[in-house]
Amino acid sequence: MGGFFAAALKTDCVFDLFFGTDYHSHLGTRRAGMATFGKDGFNRSIHNIESSPFRTKFEKEVHEMSGNLGIGCISDYEPQPLIVRSHHGTFAITTVGKINNQEALAEEIIKNGGTHFLEMSGGSINATELVAALINQKDNIIEGIKYAQERIDGSMTMLLLTAAGVYCARDRMGRTPLVIGVKDEGFCASFEEFAYLNLGYRDYKELGPGEIVVMTPESVTTLVKPGSDMRICTFLWVYYGYPSSSYEGRSVEQMRYNCGKLMAKRDGLTKEEVDIVAGVPDSGTAHAVGYANESGVPFSRPFIKYTPTWPRSFMPTIQSKRDLIARMKLIPVQELIENQRLLLIDDSIVRGTQLRETTDFLYSAGAREVHVRPACPPIMFGCKYINFSRSTSEMELIARRIINKEEGQEVERAVLEDYANPDSDRYAHMLEEIRKQLGFTSLGYNRLDDMLDAVGIDKSKLCTYCWDGRE
Repeated sequence: MGGFFAAALKTDCVFDLFFGTDYHSHLGTRRAGMATFGKDGFNRSIHNIESSPFRTKFEKEVHEMSGNLGIGCISDYEPQPLIVRSHHGTFAITTVGKINNQEALAEEIIKNGGTHFLEMSGGSINATELVAALINQKDNIIEGIKYAQERIDGSMTMLLLTAAGVYCARDRMGRTPLVIGVKDEGFCASFEEFAYLNLGYRDYKELGPGEIVVMTPESVTTLVKPGSDMRICTFLWVYYGYPSSSYEGRSVEQMRYNCGKLMAKRDGLTKEEVDIVAGVPDSGTAHAVGYANESGVPFSRPFIKYTPTWPRSFMPTIQSKRDLIARMKLIPVQELIENQRLLLIDDSIVRGTQLRETTDFLYSAGAREVHVRPACPPIMFGCKYINFSRSTSEMELIARRIINKEEGQEVERAVLEDYANPDSDRYAHMLEEIRKQLGFTSLGYNRLDDMLDAVGIDKSKLCTYCWDGRE
């Protein structure tokens, strides 16, 4: 995933840039960077944040960098922002998204223009560098941004910092957000709406799908009008979004509460069947509160997430180590677990590794039963648009592993759709196999229709690809 922040002020912007970018630390775990432009030209700094949070790495830059225009980012993958010199002049660029046709685009650019790309570790190229190269294929920045978005299979939201202002471009289908804030000193652009509130900004506008604006200290000017079709990622509400976030005017915390409420109405478990409802912290907590309030089953916190020295940014890129750290962060409260029938709500089940280990640890702490209710349906397809999961293959998804075991390697689309249908026999069999494999007392996923109702916007505007394959 990843997040970004930009500022265009009549005064120095580095303070706002520092804290605005830091507020996106829940969206990325690998690299972070800031770039500014002022009377001394461009300045940039990039740091690794795998072992320590953003603020500790960039405190020095707050006192050394300057400029009234700036962009910052938190990245799960490539180092950015990049500073690029081209026929457009010099600009800095940062991006959030996913490019599925990256190799084909790179080969085409190299063949046609002789441009080279620097390889990152693992042999891949920097996606942000590729986006800059696509922009440079056209005669001006606006046409270049449009061209890049048209050629990319996937999605791409970007910020470009130039001497004239900051260009902000939301991806063509609006799968990720981009909002503008305003205060007397100027404007900011942000992935997360809440990131600018404590800095004194108020809401100005939310960019529509494919919209491109240029932001200066004096104004925000629309250069390309928004499109009519949108497919914003539903997983932003379910998992990625910070509780105080809002997208398209819909609160993340409220959506999760609504989600838990609708799950309880559908599920029907009562306090005669379970003793407490608990959420896997942090994203499962509001789902669990909604479930508890609707069902009458008491809400409790039988384990606590330890974060003083392990913020989210301290998550290794190697999956086995990520699983270990995730487990070490959860500290049991023995008195609330022993001899209890627990109903556990998590945001999702992807591979199942962490939730199986969480369940094992609850049993070892004395739980009688562990009933699991993920807040979204079984994940059937790997994300094509925003890299919400680190899965390198759909066969890493536990639902697909079960289906593969039952159906063989090649599974027709109609069969996958049947497995995704919560009223089918195949779906019921898949759930039972997942339940047995992960050691739950019972398992019941949220239904897609209930989850979308919990968001509360037109369903045609929501991306549901990872659950139903609908593009």
